[in-house]
Amino acid sequence: MRTLDLTPLYRSSVGFDRLANMLDQVMSHDVSAPSYPPYNIEKTGENAYRITIAVAGFAEEDLSIEVKEGALTVSANKRKGDGVEPKYLHRGIAERGFERRFQLAEHVQVAGAKLDLGLLHIDLSREVPEALKPRTIAINGKASQKTIDA
Repeated sequence: MRTLDLTPLYRSSVGFDRLANMLDQVMSHDVSAPSYPPYNIEKTGENAYRITIAVAGFAEEDLSIEVKEGALTVSANKRKGDGVEPKYLHRGIAERGFERRFQLAEHVQVAGAKLDLGLLHIDLSREVPEALKPRTIAINGKASQKTIDA
């Protein structure tokens, strides 16, 4: 396992604690990260993203999506049926519960979610406040001319 010393980052920067903590957290996780359920993250526009999670066998009422403190959490628990358990000859579709977390960058908001053909699509958008957007500053006035007496 690799270790990364973030001390120089803490010494020479102010306000990047969250980024440093995120890097530290990523580096400390075990390599065998959970792979269920499979998911895609795609960029659908300049400030738009979509997370697609394969949730075959789950209904809308089985799924939960929550945003808290900059983290998007998607979880699912299969509700019990009518008590009649099918007799499988082969069971290859995993219907176990799960919890998947995604760390969101600042100003990224969940725009919506929909379940379609066993895929859960979560649309995200980055909405930067006007105060933080780049702006052009007009230069007013003429340059003053200085004369030097000899």
